[in-house]
Amino acid sequence: MKRVLLIVVMAVASLLVARAPLSAQRGASSTPQRIVSLVPATTEMLFEMGAGGRLVGVGSYDRFPPEVEKLPRLGGLLDPNIEQLIALRPDLVIIYDTQVELRRQLERAHIPMWGYSIKGLADVTATVRTLGERIGMAPAANASAARIDARLRAVQARVAGRPRPRTLLLFGRESGSLRGINASGGYGFLHDLLELAGATDVLADVKQAAVAMSTEMVLARAPEAIIELHYGEPWPNDRLAAERRVWSGLPSLPAVRTGRIVLLAGDELVVPGPRVTLAAERLAAFLHPDVAR
Repeated sequence: MKRVLLIVVMAVASLLVARAPLSAQRGASSTPQRIVSLVPATTEMLFEMGAGGRLVGVGSYDRFPPEVEKLPRLGGLLDPNIEQLIALRPDLVIIYDTQVELRRQLERAHIPMWGYSIKGLADVTATVRTLGERIGMAPAANASAARIDARLRAVQARVAGRPRPRTLLLFGRESGSLRGINASGGYGFLHDLLELAGATDVLADVKQAAVAMSTEMVLARAPEAIIELHYGEPWPNDRLAAERRVWSGLPSLPAVRTGRIVLLAGDELVVPGPRVTLAAERLAAFLHPDVAR
């Protein structure tokens, strides 16, 4: 549970830092060869553009690609291990813009850093391109960004003109109950993914990345479809069925009456990196199974 909560914090943090601009920090004139990435999304970007071999350390919650398992783990958003990080002698550290204290520590140690933020889905490929420029791999990064954009456009084209079900997208609630519901609001890359995949976000008017919802609020929004995101390994079928049955406590919901409820597992659903394409395809396959594949 602790690990899941930290992943949720990291995913939401990538949305909440949106007021800060993408920025290169000290050392921008050098071409780094020993990179530490404390952000799962940028770790995936580096591997996607062919720079994974330059990584000497990653965050504790990096899971993809499998090659990350061979690298030292240096903590996460809330608990970076600065001593271990410095011992690796990196020439670039990639951080969240919210990691203010880590930024100060790296400045005192004279270690170049690069902070970034994600405002929405379009910023994923913008970050790929900017990061590629920072590490001297602009052509490969541009090619990677183009592939991501092309796959997202393909998903959008397949669902174009279809009825758009009013959909609630959740990224957390208490297991076995409808308490502690946390949903994606009308702001950020999860909202953008949902609408690109052919839904109307029932919380589109709430311009927040995360919305704490009561059951009364869920009933008032009357979603026609409900998508729950879960992290890590897929759940066994009996657990999935049990969690879906929890929604029977709200029988008047359109989504409950039609059984249009799904629980999806996978870190690609919450990490704003290259695999947003897979996330979009999975969302579209549920929302529009007749045309999405």
